[in-house]
Amino acid sequence: MIENKKKPNPIDIHVGSRIRLRRTMLGMSQEKLGESLGITFQQIQKYEKGTNRVGASRLQNISSILNVPVSFFFEDAPGDQSTPGGMAEASSSNYVVDFLSSAEGLQLNRAFVKISDPKVRRRVVDLVKALAADADVE
Repeated sequence: MIENKKKPNPIDIHVGSRIRLRRTMLGMSQEKLGESLGITFQQIQKYEKGTNRVGASRLQNISSILNVPVSFFFEDAPGDQSTPGGMAEASSSNYVVDFLSSAEGLQLNRAFVKISDPKVRRRVVDLVKALAADADVE
């Protein structure tokens, strides 16, 4: 018996991860996004995993709901040669995506942007740098 399980296309996986990134940045649940589109949260899960491909009209609706241009979902996509600065810039933006995809990164980012005093923000950055340096020493 031959299994014919097709692996998701890397672009579909990337677009799905960008949908998830933006949705979580906004604090929106899969259920809420699904309701806005008239589909189930399970369908949103499949889009976010890249299991199901997002059609053009649906992607346009998602971009409107998540308040980003359609191009947002293709930034740093596999095989994207349009990134100025080449690989160095692409890898630097990947760590930002990885950071904002984590629960801790998202919480830290949301809290940080609420700090209005630039001096306090600078001290928070200095604190995090000092903690990271201590972790490197251990």
